Amino acid sequence: MQQFKHICVIGLGYIGLPTAATFAAHGVKVTGVDVNQHAVDLINQGKVHIVEPDLDALVRDVVAQQKLSAQLQPCEADAYIVAVPTPFKDNYEPDLKYIEAAAKALAPFLKTGNLVILESTSPVGATEQMAAWLSEARSDLTFPQTHGEQADILIAHCPERVLPGKVLQELISNDRIVGGVTPRCSQAAIDLYKVFVKGDCIETNARTAEMCKLTENSFRDVNIAFANELSIICDKLDINVWELIQLANRHPRVNILQPGPGVGGHCIAVDPWFIVSKTPEQARLIRTAREVNDSKPEWVIDQVKIKIAEFLQANPEKTIKDVTVACYGLAFKPDIDDLRESPALNITKKLAEQGLNILAIEPNIDSLKNLEKENFYLVSIEGSMSADIKLILVKHTKFNEIDFSNEKYIVNVIDSSY
Repeated sequence: MQQFKHICVIGLGYIGLPTAATFAAHGVKVTGVDVNQHAVDLINQGKVHIVEPDLDALVRDVVAQQKLSAQLQPCEADAYIVAVPTPFKDNYEPDLKYIEAAAKALAPFLKTGNLVILESTSPVGATEQMAAWLSEARSDLTFPQTHGEQADILIAHCPERVLPGKVLQELISNDRIVGGVTPRCSQAAIDLYKVFVKGDCIETNARTAEMCKLTENSFRDVNIAFANELSIICDKLDINVWELIQLANRHPRVNILQPGPGVGGHCIAVDPWFIVSKTPEQARLIRTAREVNDSKPEWVIDQVKIKIAEFLQANPEKTIKDVTVACYGLAFKPDIDDLRESPALNITKKLAEQGLNILAIEPNIDSLKNLEKENFYLVSIEGSMSADIKLILVKHTKFNEIDFSNEKYIVNVIDSSY
């Protein structure tokens, strides 16, 4: 079994930082790398820049023990884990610029026997592309795409598959799919993850590991699209979609998910496009599901407009400029602070752009930074109760304290219990 005394984690976001801290908590020296100076400074103070249960305490402990430190540039290590974003461009083509930047940054520090793992969710072939970038930068070393099992540097893909809000538990308990460019690469990666992973580490090749993560999230996306489309159909037919789903799910082989305002987050809202971009003629259902989920925010906005019209008809002394809309939730899922690809945030911004007075209620963030404008600002739950229209977008636990039962002008797209 290969031993790893020092690892370098590049990208200290929602996956990289918990991964780095977990390795450090299991006795491995970890150097974390990020381009965000503020994040680096906070981590070195034993603090965190993201919201994830128990992460703050874990980081504080491992920094105090000098097992985890952060800096702006990579360094020499036994293994490197790349956990940087992989967005898509305007045409839905994957953008690998952050992986390329990480590869070029770590390449000068590589030495024979090193392992480089790409954790970033990526289109099929990205791990091979990363290996090619490393090879171009270090012609003095050999890589598995040209030298197979005899290569100096080992390359693998091991996608994360954790649930925000439960990252620290699932990093340890979940099975990991480990796809090496060669079997030797796979085994080295398994040796590394077995430092803390209690679930199974299942060996495959890099391309299959890449496709596995995309498949998992596309499966979720297709099923969410079914629920979202069903909610639109039920609205047209004057049927309570939540009651319908509850009844249908009593069938022993039916498990319909809950509809919502769309799909957000860096995974489910993005990964299916990686499949579509590679196989546009074949991925017809996957593309359609993406289009259904991407169109749901416009339907929600239309529901708000209907309520506004009803309100103005009942209050003829008021104009559209007098209407205040309270939007409950901006994150892409309950009880986290992650706004990436969030349909709730997208809906709220579009309503503000139409000139409405918007009160945003998001208990997991302290400010909207550059988003706040004259007609769009963050308020507390208490500060939202005077709004004319109430729009419930995210099922945050905090919102369970609110009694919406007597609200006349309410749009609820997440749960009939509110």
